[in-house]
Amino acid sequence: MSLAVVFSRALHGLDAPLVRVEVHVGGGLPQTHIVGLPEKEVRESRERVRAALSTGHFEFPAGRVTVNLSPADLPKESGRFDLPIAIGILAATGQVPAKALATLELAGELGLSGELRPVGGALAMSLGARRDGRTFVLPESVAGEAALASGARVLAARSLLDVCAHLHGHAALAEVTRAGTAAPAAIAYADLEEVRGQYHARRALEIAAAGSHSLLFCGPPGTGKTMLATRLPGILPPMTEDEATQVAAMQSVAHGGFRPERFGLRPFRAPHHTASAIALVGGSSPPRPGEISLAHHGVLFLDELPEFTRSVLEVLREPLESGRITISRAARQADFPARFQLVAAMNPCKCGYHGHPGGRCHCTEDQMRVYRARISGPFLDRIDLQVEVPAMGEAELMSAPPGEPSAAVRERVTRAHAAQLERQGKANAHLAPGEVERHARLDSKGQGELRTAIARHQLSARALQRVRKVARTIADLAQSPQVRADDVAEALGYRGAWRQIL
Repeated sequence: MSLAVVFSRALHGLDAPLVRVEVHVGGGLPQTHIVGLPEKEVRESRERVRAALSTGHFEFPAGRVTVNLSPADLPKESGRFDLPIAIGILAATGQVPAKALATLELAGELGLSGELRPVGGALAMSLGARRDGRTFVLPESVAGEAALASGARVLAARSLLDVCAHLHGHAALAEVTRAGTAAPAAIAYADLEEVRGQYHARRALEIAAAGSHSLLFCGPPGTGKTMLATRLPGILPPMTEDEATQVAAMQSVAHGGFRPERFGLRPFRAPHHTASAIALVGGSSPPRPGEISLAHHGVLFLDELPEFTRSVLEVLREPLESGRITISRAARQADFPARFQLVAAMNPCKCGYHGHPGGRCHCTEDQMRVYRARISGPFLDRIDLQVEVPAMGEAELMSAPPGEPSAAVRERVTRAHAAQLERQGKANAHLAPGEVERHARLDSKGQGELRTAIARHQLSARALQRVRKVARTIADLAQSPQVRADDVAEALGYRGAWRQIL
């Protein structure tokens, strides 16, 4: 036959739309044309495919070869189309049987020797193939990643010759199953037991973990702010199957790639304060996920918060509310999930020692005002718990016993999180205003606490809603069906601490 169709996948954000690779071989001068909005690396595939076919002792057609990547309005990038183009040429010239191609999807970059090299986004593409009921043929190096999609059928190949032998029925490709992939390594999270003292900050960390609340630690250097933040993943509830797959698919389309041994582990991202807005939210062309999307269902830790450029912090305001980020460029637009848990740490002043019992701070009021003004009010208003982490005295430092281990805290957090899912299907931090009214109702004493706080601290409507969500989480940790006045008072304390620092 002179026409063959091979199925493959492109990447568009986190989606993997189907691509029909149509190959036509006709008469005329020997030329190879690739159409269908291919990027430069796709156009270069004709040279890789020609060399790979020659190395494998296949015959490259002497006529005009036209490769159409459909749909034509979808940009195509990377070398993942090498393998389907090569198989399409062989099928169009009758060198391999085409009958099995209707049930297969193929992706892989070809070396000049015909070996298959890894491609990005294997898991995201595998999810699309599973949805359409086709088997996915991938390079052996990324087949294990693709097999993490529960219910997907993935075949691993080392070279173009392996794929051709499978199509001829001479040697079937090995199917890779999720059970056959490498078991996740036993990566131990840092234990909260190592944090001595700072009971107020530990309590705030537990509340944040139970309700997926954002959290800010403020205190002098060396008081344990970073130590506390890095132990948050170890007390978070386990990820569901769907959440783990989403996280793996996100990492799969990122430049760094996905490591199967980390499947099921919550991500912890800690970008340096010199990071740009694009590094945080994503960008480039084609659009790639940024730090907030790579922290999806995990933790985004911003240390030295005021050192981040103010414009960089402001781009976090929308995804903190919506849990998604849309990246728009002149020719493309991509939508990425960004349901991350923000944890930040900062010093109370430029020198860092304001409020230290040693009296080491010499910052003037103007210097402190300028330093704190780097964080805008609207951004600060979106942080649920704002906690002071004071310097500990000599006696407390030397005599404080080991803290409660992460395992014990995680048990309480998981129980409270399960109660939230059973009651409302989501974490308390993600409740809409109408859901807050329904699930976080206050008694008369609790309402009185709120009225007093509004009058005294001029809380915004957003801050009011967030106080109620935190109070609901505190009640869940206490296994209380009702939000009590004490829960409201404690939740208000995590807003008032910031004003005391100022």
